Amino acid sequence: MTQEQMRKILNVGVLLSSERDLNHLLEQILSSVMELAHCDAGTLYLLEGDALRFCIMHNNTLKTYSGGDGKLPDLPPVPLTPENVCARALLEGRTIHVADVTCSPDYDFSGSARYDAKTGYHTRSMLAVPMRNRAGEKLGVLQLINAMDERGNVRPFPEEMALVLESVSSQAAITIQNVRYIREIQELFVSFVRVMSSAIDERSPYNGSHTRHMAAYGEKFLDYLNARARTEGKEPPFSPQRREELLMSVWLHDIGKLVIPLEIMDKPARLLADQHRAFLHRMEVIRLLGEIEALSGRREDLDGLVQETRKAESLVESVNAAGFVTDEKLAELEQLSRRIYRDRDGQEQPWLTQDEYAMLSIRRGTLSGRERDMMQSHVIMTDKLLSQIRFSPELSHVRRWAASHHEFLNGSGYPSHLSGDDVPAEVRVITILDIFDALTADDRPYKPGMPVERALSVLDAMANKEGKLDPHLVRLFAESRCWESEK
Repeated sequence: MTQEQMRKILNVGVLLSSERDLNHLLEQILSSVMELAHCDAGTLYLLEGDALRFCIMHNNTLKTYSGGDGKLPDLPPVPLTPENVCARALLEGRTIHVADVTCSPDYDFSGSARYDAKTGYHTRSMLAVPMRNRAGEKLGVLQLINAMDERGNVRPFPEEMALVLESVSSQAAITIQNVRYIREIQELFVSFVRVMSSAIDERSPYNGSHTRHMAAYGEKFLDYLNARARTEGKEPPFSPQRREELLMSVWLHDIGKLVIPLEIMDKPARLLADQHRAFLHRMEVIRLLGEIEALSGRREDLDGLVQETRKAESLVESVNAAGFVTDEKLAELEQLSRRIYRDRDGQEQPWLTQDEYAMLSIRRGTLSGRERDMMQSHVIMTDKLLSQIRFSPELSHVRRWAASHHEFLNGSGYPSHLSGDDVPAEVRVITILDIFDALTADDRPYKPGMPVERALSVLDAMANKEGKLDPHLVRLFAESRCWESEK
């Protein structure tokens, strides 16, 4: 073996140990063994079920190179039967030489003949090398065609080359298996993340599609940003790794909501359900006590009392789920909170308790300050929960990005009140996606969904008037129309 061949073999080992993209790996394997064997063409098959599937095909004479981009060659799979030379090599676990396919009655070369007839190529010598992993499990076959001498003439493959290719094939099989294991682990982790995200959304009858919408919008928005950069002759801002990391952050951004009580997450009105029932029950008690007093002759204005309780009920109902409480309503609530009645024991009781009054007096939204703090704590819990996961280096920013999706550029966000350059571009993207879906969602208990154009106006105001969002990203988000066809 020459020093040049030794150098090539060592280079193959380096390539195999460094590549983690399966399509690129398969292409490098075939290219490397073709260079080692100094042949004109080759095919790499992978076993799938009971057939060998074409994965990578190279033919230097025809200048055809297919499969390296992940798109499989458009050829039918080869049945795993001994008549086919590549299949027999795998079935019997041995390298098969064929000096001249036109003079070999032991194998079925009808496929090669059809290919030659269609392309004008001339297949002569062939070498089929099986690929098996450490456990001896069948993975695939490397099939090389038309070894070439120094003058470019076709010749049989040298015997000593078989040992070299068998060594490379063995190493390639192990690497393929390792890459598959890594991909399976990654897919398992992604599946787990999506299950957890679905559990968060499905935990509540409201907000059930929030994360899924954000991920769908995010994929399109990032692709738009990359495509726009390419048209401007710039480097795409989101590499495949960075894109995956950001989308993983989207899927996990609300995981902290797993520990938020449902009565707060799903609070459609200012009063909790128990508080609301207690108030209505109290109004009924007041009416019944009034009837008793009327029957005993101690009350003459029963109709007036009934009207007053109905008016109180109407006031509470009008305020309870209102988007905003006016000064007039607040004044009426304050008067109602001063009214008292005497229970059956003669004890004075309020028509409206202090807790009920406090909750109904919330100007905007349905959450009290304490409840809002509890709801906002979901980002702290997101950080705490994600701190228990050992993310790979490729996903090392997920925890930080996911837990920062309520931070604003002007420092008014939470929980860390980051501002300016301390808010990464990825977080800025996630925040825009989160706010947009929150504004347009039609499944929220406390408000109807906004029309898209109005939501975009809100984002624009938050960016250009309030300084909370990135104006450049908000403008590009509006241009992208990434939400279309998703709702």
